[in-house]
Amino acid sequence: MQPMSMVKERVHFNTAKLKKGGETFEIAVDPDLAISFRNKKPVDIKEVLKSEHIFSDVKKGLIASEEHMHTIFEMKDVLKIAEFILTHGELQLTNDYRHKLYEEKKKRIIDIIARNGVDPKTHLPHPKTRIENAISEAKVTFDYYQSAEDQVQDVLKHIMKVLPIKFEMIKVEVKIGSKYASKMYGTVSSFGKIMHDSWTPDGTWIVVVEIPAGIQNDFYDKLNALTHGDVSTEIVKQ
Repeated sequence: MQPMSMVKERVHFNTAKLKKGGETFEIAVDPDLAISFRNKKPVDIKEVLKSEHIFSDVKKGLIASEEHMHTIFEMKDVLKIAEFILTHGELQLTNDYRHKLYEEKKKRIIDIIARNGVDPKTHLPHPKTRIENAISEAKVTFDYYQSAEDQVQDVLKHIMKVLPIKFEMIKVEVKIGSKYASKMYGTVSSFGKIMHDSWTPDGTWIVVVEIPAGIQNDFYDKLNALTHGDVSTEIVKQ
């Protein structure tokens, strides 16, 4: 499956758009729910859609030809077609919504860095305004879809070029049951650096990861959510 892109042209409706078989198909969506759906969260497609119609042009209110649509998608269920468009198409968000999303993401990332980052020389935290200025100076951009926690390490690498900063780190030993273990490497590594790992005969994954001290609760919450509690964690004493 190809990753969904986000179109940055000026639009007046939040939509998902797909060109297929020489035709254009669009759906009007709730932007928050559309992003949640795209991130594989349990969201009903009916809740995502602003209208249970497939359009050839949402702005003009033009409904797509049912005959062409059924032939091209090889299905007649409007909701299934809408799911396909949302999964494989381009998400087009209004300027107002993109700005809101960007500011929320930036604020969350700055909060995390301010809570964890210190000046290596003074060991004192940096003010949020200084961190925000460093982000601007380093010309850091944020991923609209990816969580703030998953982006912190990459943002930190960029601003370290213009701002002396380091994170107070801790090491956490994580044990994940065999049912979820094979799917969790990406999630665990996105929070920090994997120091070493091993597998038990019953398929449990044991991994020691170094993460910023201030995001440990976010880390635990994410692990519990994705494994439905089939995980244990323990801070490794230095």
